[in-house]
Amino acid sequence: MNRKSGNVRLLGAVLLVLFSGTTWGKTPRKIYINTDLEGISGVYRFAQTRETTTPLAIQAREFFMGDLAAVIRGLRDGGATEIVVLDGHGNQALLPHLMIPGAKYITGRPRPGFLYGLDESYAGMVLLGFHAMMGTPDGVLHHTQSSRTENRYWYNGVESGELAQNAAIAGHYGVPVIMVTGDEATCREAEKFFGKTCVTVAVKKGIAREAAILYPFEETRKALYEGARRAMKIIPQCKPYKLELPIQVKTERLVFDASGKSKRVTREGTVPDQLHILDF
Repeated sequence: MNRKSGNVRLLGAVLLVLFSGTTWGKTPRKIYINTDLEGISGVYRFAQTRETTTPLAIQAREFFMGDLAAVIRGLRDGGATEIVVLDGHGNQALLPHLMIPGAKYITGRPRPGFLYGLDESYAGMVLLGFHAMMGTPDGVLHHTQSSRTENRYWYNGVESGELAQNAAIAGHYGVPVIMVTGDEATCREAEKFFGKTCVTVAVKKGIAREAAILYPFEETRKALYEGARRAMKIIPQCKPYKLELPIQVKTERLVFDASGKSKRVTREGTVPDQLHILDF
């Protein structure tokens, strides 16, 4: 064996070791897509989100599947090696006949665990179709957990919506939020909690709680695809969202009596870690 062929074989052995367990020499990157419905392209009325079988509700779920498909394609083209989608909307939004290849889909309730299947093996989490926290004037369909009881939450004195709540639970596992989609108010909220590194894609602009300036689907889906590809590149710069422990929690919500009258109730307490922030 001459020196040249020996060097070639040595190089081949080194490459085999380096690329073992990877795809085309890239480290495997699992992405968790956590979804909601209120922040999807074309959605701006509670009638689209609170029902499940009306024409408006079914159409909104078709919109949802279009946004989701654009993000999945962008993540895959950006280097994601495995994608898991959580159907996170309360009454579910997934339409199985419109699922595209390249991801696994979790749907149905009840489920064990708030973010079922999420663990330390994921490189990043996408918050798709989310909305701004309760009380955001220009947030389309703004609420936190419940629009009827108008819940509000504070953690260590900072009012937080569903963006921060989901990010905190992911942060417990060391998983950063790499991308957020919704209206402009949602993107603004994401930047406040996660910084400018996190990719945000606004698919509409809020005017009031049930009024918005909508953007054509061709434009929003292109932006979602490109944003997802970009999100894969910035993973190394994204940091998990952490809260100082133990966490001081304050909640406010409306409680209704038998006659339908309501009063606002406040609770305060402490939770040991980020997995328990929704215990109140």
